[in-house]
Amino acid sequence: MKKPNIDELCINAVRMLSADAVQKANSGHPGMPMGDAPMAYILWTKFLSHNPLNPRWQNRDRFILSAGHGSMLLYSLLHLTGHNISLDDIKNFRQWESKTPGHPEYCPDCGIETTTGPLGQGFATGVGMAIAEKYLATMFNRPGYKIVDYHTYAIVSDGDLMEGISSEAASLAGHLGLGKMIYLYSDNKITIEGSTDLSFTEDVKKRFEAMEWQVLKADGNNTRQIENTIRSAQKEKGKPSLIMVRTTIGFGSPNRQDTCDVHGSPLGEDELKLTKQNLCCPDKKFFIPKTVSAHMRKAISTGRDAEKKWQSLYRKYAKKHADLAGLWDDLSAGRLPNGWEKSLPAWSTADGSIATRSASGKVLNAIADRLPHLVGGSADLAPSNNTWLKKYIEFGQKKAGRNIHFGVREHAMAAALNGMALSGMLIPYGGTFFVFSDYMRPAIRLAALMGIHVVYVLTHDSIGLGEDGPTHQPVEHLASLRAMPNLNVLRPADANETAAAWKIAITDRSRPHALVLSRQNLTVLDRKKYAAAEGSEKGGYVLSDAKGRPDLIMMSSGAEVHVTLAAAEALKTKGVKVRVVNMICTELFDRQPDAYRNSVLPPTVEKRMAIEAAATFGWHKYVGLAGDIIGIDHFGASAPAKVLFEKFGFTADTIVSRAEKLLRKK
Repeated sequence: MKKPNIDELCINAVRMLSADAVQKANSGHPGMPMGDAPMAYILWTKFLSHNPLNPRWQNRDRFILSAGHGSMLLYSLLHLTGHNISLDDIKNFRQWESKTPGHPEYCPDCGIETTTGPLGQGFATGVGMAIAEKYLATMFNRPGYKIVDYHTYAIVSDGDLMEGISSEAASLAGHLGLGKMIYLYSDNKITIEGSTDLSFTEDVKKRFEAMEWQVLKADGNNTRQIENTIRSAQKEKGKPSLIMVRTTIGFGSPNRQDTCDVHGSPLGEDELKLTKQNLCCPDKKFFIPKTVSAHMRKAISTGRDAEKKWQSLYRKYAKKHADLAGLWDDLSAGRLPNGWEKSLPAWSTADGSIATRSASGKVLNAIADRLPHLVGGSADLAPSNNTWLKKYIEFGQKKAGRNIHFGVREHAMAAALNGMALSGMLIPYGGTFFVFSDYMRPAIRLAALMGIHVVYVLTHDSIGLGEDGPTHQPVEHLASLRAMPNLNVLRPADANETAAAWKIAITDRSRPHALVLSRQNLTVLDRKKYAAAEGSEKGGYVLSDAKGRPDLIMMSSGAEVHVTLAAAEALKTKGVKVRVVNMICTELFDRQPDAYRNSVLPPTVEKRMAIEAAATFGWHKYVGLAGDIIGIDHFGASAPAKVLFEKFGFTADTIVSRAEKLLRKK
């Protein structure tokens, strides 16, 4: 029998590490790592520019395992190339507090660029990574100094391509001509249920060519052909590339290769032993030949040298372009310009009424000059969302401006924002109508899970959008997004609170933020009469109060704050001591110290009401079982906004009546 060469030894080491880890965990997906090991090995050892000793190096290539169920492929590559994934981590695959969970979770210090698992998300996230590279290159590169120059690579699967988000994202990437995106498609013709013939018979090549991609093909077990095809993909500068790699799921397994059985369950001890024999591997658990380790760890010296070369270039760049280098250093460290918040606009009662969506647009344009890394757009709704930066150009094939036309692609937009945020240098934002946050939710969830800095501008926030009717009127959406961990949902009551909300969203880099904004005009609150808008920074604050212990606490957010204040004034004329609490962001409020929260909502005051034109779900946490909530636990209707608020009980008279009834209760 022919002795395996070094490439074959390395590829089989990846296969067997993966299979051993799945077997030990008695859980996982061995088939994909075994089938995709050759192309992954070639990509990682001959193309991927990365430094295992500094996985955060800004000019590294990005790699995404979009088919995250094959996570052991990524973990094996990270371990073998010298990243911060030990052999013990491999042995603890899918175990408590392991660095190697069932699906890859964002860990920049480990070399894991993004969280994947929900199919299609990695595919679309990569589009955002490529957008970030193109924008940052335009922003910083100068003749002779390519400070930003990297590729975005991904391994994607049949499942990724079946998900709708991949069509949205691929269409956007092709339109934008993102030539530094190279995706390797593991075309193994197998899904969990069986052959892809059961459900996926489209011509993938024609589909992607129609979306302005370059499409190439390669044999998944021909390493030279894979290498040559990737080189061809790199030469295409004006289009993203999809390489259709014909792989064999579970390669090497005598009885389970090329079957759906090998997709998502361990091989079994007997089959694992036969597979090792078949691939000429020792029958040892987690065995890595010394020659393999020495060869794969060359990535350490290669990566170190690549970064040193870049650092040398950067030092010369810093001398010639000191201002740009200073900006680069600030953005890399997450530092905001000193005094940037002074550019935030302010409004007075003399300014009349303004919709918070309009106020948001004024804020964006006011701070844009001070924050050149604030980049975004809208899902074809910029005039309604007020997300256009008026002094700046759009992002396109031949230019990389700050205004991105995402098109009617809400899901892909949200995932692309994730990819942009993962650059570690940009603050991306994206706008749409609040009701369409449903289309964005899976990507918003991943942003929250990763704790990355994304801002969502979600306008037309309630029945206040009026005649468009229940299909466009968000009802359950506030409760839905508030239920998501690590997401700030901010619903300002006027223009000044909108500016405060943007300040929160810009300064808190530890999570995504959803700004929920009104279509209708709202009166600018008189801050001489009511508490300052800066109280928003604590999430909930006392907006209006009575002397002494309140008889009743009324809570609200957004547009309904105004009618709540009107009702409170009416109750005060009747001798009721009313406190009005503006709950702009329940998540922020919940993170405040107990002492502060108790000062706003004293436990001794049990008579409490919440007023919000949305589902009542979640408010009992603040009003208690004895409290009252005026909300909407049904869908809306098509009618002018004023009529809807009257019909659904959001009037001062209705609130007063309900408050008096509550106060009479013993």
